[in-house]
Amino acid sequence: MDTRLLRTFVTLARAGSFTATARALHLAQSTVTVQIRTLEKELGTPLFDRMPSGTVPTRAGLRLLEEAEEVLDAVARLHATAAAGQRDAAGGTIEGRVAVAAGDSLCSSRLPAVIASLRRTHPRLDVELHSAGTATAVDGLRTGRLDIALLLEPEVAESDLLARRIADEPLAYVAAPGHPLAGRAAGWEELAGECFFVHEEGCSYSDRLVRTLLGLPGARPRITRFGSIDAARSCVAAGLGLTLLPRATVERHLHEGRLTVVDGPEAPPVPVQLVRHRRRWFAPGAQIVADELTRTFAAA
Repeated sequence: MDTRLLRTFVTLARAGSFTATARALHLAQSTVTVQIRTLEKELGTPLFDRMPSGTVPTRAGLRLLEEAEEVLDAVARLHATAAAGQRDAAGGTIEGRVAVAAGDSLCSSRLPAVIASLRRTHPRLDVELHSAGTATAVDGLRTGRLDIALLLEPEVAESDLLARRIADEPLAYVAAPGHPLAGRAAGWEELAGECFFVHEEGCSYSDRLVRTLLGLPGARPRITRFGSIDAARSCVAAGLGLTLLPRATVERHLHEGRLTVVDGPEAPPVPVQLVRHRRRWFAPGAQIVADELTRTFAAA
């Protein structure tokens, strides 16, 4: 059996649409359709129901899903074993590609140092970095597009994922130096009427802030959400309002005097969870990257 068909099947089962599957696998949508039909013909049973809301695995498809993932995992181990033999003959160099996803704040503040360190110690190990929110990262782990995800979440409850808390990111309320609240204490009553520029929906600490502000009696905050932390930070630096961001993402701006801290209500540090798929094989290269991430975050 052609394992490409199984990979397309697994991706479609997780993604829920032919369009998303084609995008994830960098294939034409017609190619995805042909591959699924070929697999269904080979196995002698329909694997998906085509619904108006998307593509849903049939009972046979659901039974096949875990088996297909195990086959793909075994194939990955075979390739890795062969590559390990070549590495041993060549002196033990670890090589390969490791796909890592993290939120925008970690991509811009913490991960460049990790990648730089790995390039020095393992020059043939290619780290592929993706900026992604929690939902996209979890989907990537499930479809096999990602090996590791770093999630800024209090907990990760999905049963098919393994999560380990490796650090806590301190948060800070910040404003431009000329803002009326700059450098002084401010309670929820004062913040409730301010303009806030925060990260997009799905960001745990931004969502918590927005829920709190909107839940205050008589509150009328103006909230603008961005997919980019840089955009939110730039609006605040221009004097348009406040934001709540991981301290690491504003440290340089604070040092240069473009932003200043507002002593606002308590904002607990947000946990950093290192997440991988529970059943999928974790390659030696991925373990090296996970160890370096753990070491770097612990040091920070």
